[in-house]
Amino acid sequence: MQLNSVSVIGGGAWGTALAQAAAMAGRDVSLVLRDLQQVEEINANHRNSRYLQDQILHAGIVAMLAPEPADFVILAVPAQATRTVLSAIDPALLAHRPVILSAKGLETGTLARQSEILLDMAPHAIPFVLSGPSFASDVAAGRPTAVTLAGDDAEQTSALAAALAGPSFRPYAADDRIGVEIAGALKNVYALACGAVDGAGLGASARSALLARGYAEMARLVTAMGGSATTLTGLAGLGDLTLTCTSVQSRNYQFGMALGRGESVEAIIAGGAKLAEGVATTPVADALARSLGVEAPLIVAMHDVLRQTADIATIVAGLMSRPLKRED
Repeated sequence: MQLNSVSVIGGGAWGTALAQAAAMAGRDVSLVLRDLQQVEEINANHRNSRYLQDQILHAGIVAMLAPEPADFVILAVPAQATRTVLSAIDPALLAHRPVILSAKGLETGTLARQSEILLDMAPHAIPFVLSGPSFASDVAAGRPTAVTLAGDDAEQTSALAAALAGPSFRPYAADDRIGVEIAGALKNVYALACGAVDGAGLGASARSALLARGYAEMARLVTAMGGSATTLTGLAGLGDLTLTCTSVQSRNYQFGMALGRGESVEAIIAGGAKLAEGVATTPVADALARSLGVEAPLIVAMHDVLRQTADIATIVAGLMSRPLKRED
C-alpha cells in the first residue's frame, strides 16, 4: 500500500496541525480549505494565522480549495459537518483509499459514529479513526504527542501509523475502531461536566470523582456498542479523558466552566466561545444510551445542564446521594 501523499481536508487548527505532522513525517501534503485568503497565506507565508497565530508551517504543505487524488486522506472537520463535507467530495477520490477520521463526536439525528457516516457517503472508502490526548497547538509546534490510530486491518493500520509517525508525533496502531470512536466522542461530554464543576467552584475532589465515574460510564457504553473496555486504559480512553477534563486548553472544559458559572449555551456562543463538540454530542449520547438501555447518569445530567433544566451543583449533590453500592 503506497502512502506517500496525503490530502488533509479541513483547514482549522486541527486539520492544519495534522498536515504539519504529516509533512514532518515526510509525506507530500495537500491541505484543503474553503477560504482563498487562507490558501494564499499558507502558500506564501507558511502560516494559518486565523487558527494557529504565528506558528510556522512546513514548507512542503500545499494549500488548495479542492481535493486532488492522494494515497490517503485525513478528514479534519467538525463532527456535525462531516456528512455535508463528504457530500461535496467525489466518492471516487476516497474509494479504496484509507480515510482517517479525526473528529470526535456523534451525529445529531442519526446517532451515527464518524466512520458510519463515511461508509454511508463513500461506501468503498477504508475507514480509520485517529484519537487520543492531543491539542492542535502542541502538534503543530512539534511538541511530543502520542495518539491512537484504529482500523480494521492490522497490517494496513500499522503501515498508516508508520507513515504518519515523525520525530514528535507518534500514532499507535489499534484494532478497536468502535471503542476509539465512542471514547473520543464521550470524553467531550465529561469534559463539559468537569469544567462545569470547576466553574461552579465545587472543588477538585468533586471533579476527580466525576471523572472517575465518567470513565466507568464510558466503559458501559463502549462495551454495549461492541467495543472493548481495554481500549479505555490507553491513549484514546484514559489519556484523552484526563487531558480534556483537566486542561484549560480544552474547548469543552472551557465551555463547561462557563456553564458552571450559570451562563446559557446561547450566551456562551454569543460571547465568542470556540466550537465545543460536546455540546452537540451530549444530547446524541443521551439518546444513544437510552436506545441501548445503558445507565448513563452523567450524560443525562449534562443534557439537563445544557437545557438549563438543572444546574451543576444540584446535579453533583444528586449524584452524591445515589444509593451506595459496590464500585464497578
